[in-house]
Amino acid sequence: MEAQTYSSGFRSNSTIPSTKIPLERVFITPAPRRLSLRIQHSISSQKVLSTGRLVCKNSSERAKPNVVNREGDDSKAAVKRKKLAVFVSGGGSNFRSIHEACIRGSVNGDVVVLVTNKEGCGGAKYARDKGIPVILFPRTREEPDGLSPKDLVTFLGRFGVDFILLAGYLKLIPVELIRAYPRSILNIHPSLLPAFGGKGYYGMKVHKAVIASGARYSGPTIHFVDEHYDTGRILAQRVVPVLASDTAEDLAARVLKEEHQLYVEMSAALCEERIIWREDGVPLIQSKDNPRDYY
Repeated sequence: MEAQTYSSGFRSNSTIPSTKIPLERVFITPAPRRLSLRIQHSISSQKVLSTGRLVCKNSSERAKPNVVNREGDDSKAAVKRKKLAVFVSGGGSNFRSIHEACIRGSVNGDVVVLVTNKEGCGGAKYARDKGIPVILFPRTREEPDGLSPKDLVTFLGRFGVDFILLAGYLKLIPVELIRAYPRSILNIHPSLLPAFGGKGYYGMKVHKAVIASGARYSGPTIHFVDEHYDTGRILAQRVVPVLASDTAEDLAARVLKEEHQLYVEMSAALCEERIIWREDGVPLIQSKDNPRDYY
């Protein structure tokens, strides 16, 4: 296997000599440690009791050097810095916002790899400029060097990925990846789901449909990913007005501004382990300022 395509989709900013390279020399990041979350009381299907306390239990008992403490949390639980994989298909403005937030410390994590189905897209170029490895997925007739779903899971594991963030990635996520990362994959959609979602609703098509419907409000939705387009459990939304004079471009710009802020906030909550699951399957966010409150 030639070094140029030794990963069947791995791309790096560095130049790799045309020799065979053992995978052990390329991927030295340990496999991800899985976290389990539980609530120390029974949660009503309608509300979370304010006296509850979130307990985070890591399967590994080894000390972790890169950790933060949640101020105000009675447990003072140390949270290790998370490793993130971001998926993009286009310019990657949300990817850039998340990466910049990681650098300035707003998100307790690092983008360790970018996955794309378009090797020449703006998001991939930005990643290479910042020294972030780029993986091509999936393998198609147009992109024969792309990874298979099984290989993608393997490579993300070797990067030590804890969470996956979809940021304008237009391909359906394979079931192999969803099973490997349960409740660990987020997506952002430019409408208030479940309205204007599903296959075929992306980019300007969403905003044109919103305006054509006469809807007075729109905004981004962040949701967990399942086997279908835009049907996973909703985590957060933000509302913006649809003005009578709006074009699709006007609305898109207004929604995108909120996307950048909301995705960073939810990425921070994810990396700080402040997302819990109500017993009816609804994800809730633990307040950073008051850990006994959820929203």
